[in-house]
Amino acid sequence: MSMIFGSMRALFDAILYPFRELSPLVGLTVLSVLFGIGMLVVLKYTSNQEKLDAVKRKIHAGLFEIRLFNDDLRAIMRAQWDILRHNVSYLGLWLVPLLIMMVPLILIVGQMHFHYGYRGFEPGEQTIFTVELKQDQGSKPAARLDVPEGLSIDAGPVWIPAKRELSWRLEADARGDYQVGFELDGERYEKNLQVVDYIARRSPVRPAATFLDQLLYPAETPLPADGAVQSIALKYPPADAGISGWDNELTWMLVFVVVSVIAAYAFKGPFGVTF
Repeated sequence: MSMIFGSMRALFDAILYPFRELSPLVGLTVLSVLFGIGMLVVLKYTSNQEKLDAVKRKIHAGLFEIRLFNDDLRAIMRAQWDILRHNVSYLGLWLVPLLIMMVPLILIVGQMHFHYGYRGFEPGEQTIFTVELKQDQGSKPAARLDVPEGLSIDAGPVWIPAKRELSWRLEADARGDYQVGFELDGERYEKNLQVVDYIARRSPVRPAATFLDQLLYPAETPLPADGAVQSIALKYPPADAGISGWDNELTWMLVFVVVSVIAAYAFKGPFGVTF
């Protein structure tokens, strides 16, 4: 699975590189349109378009019957039952295509969130850098944090035995793309920290090597499975997705959904797809 997540990182880095200096809305729009078109391709070849079209006609016929016989209660009840039954059939026809689309959607959304959900630190901003260990060390571990020039340690380390966590407060002094080093028992681990103002892949957590941790935090290579560290985390500020005043980690998702749906409806005719 690490190979799959690594390939996804490289792919999205390459796709979004030309848009890194532009408004987030530009890259988001391009990706959303591409996803909308990709969704049409999947629907075209995984759904039964003839049955979908036939069921839709039956639903429309039921609605027309209600309007035509609006003074006949029995006819209205029968038409409503037919509409309900055909709607269930309609949803059933969509089940397989939707399940197929879920896998690429989860992978795509996971990558996009770490490009558009956070912004880089500004010089002068601070963050808490936290290392979670796998095993209880008993006393405070003899660990060392190695920060490159451009970053500084403002406080720490603070040891929380109940959580097996070591924490430092770091301050960004200058712009740059940094690797912070953590050393424990002769082993060295690194965590990316970005003080940049362009769009880039930002990882709030370097995860463990388990499938679930990599699925939740796919933006950085996982930690060694046989190492002493469970995770390394820091908190990035939320991005605004290029919409003034919308400072929220999930704002980009609204743009993505709306533009993808619009694109799908705009291109459904040329692709011969019915909804």
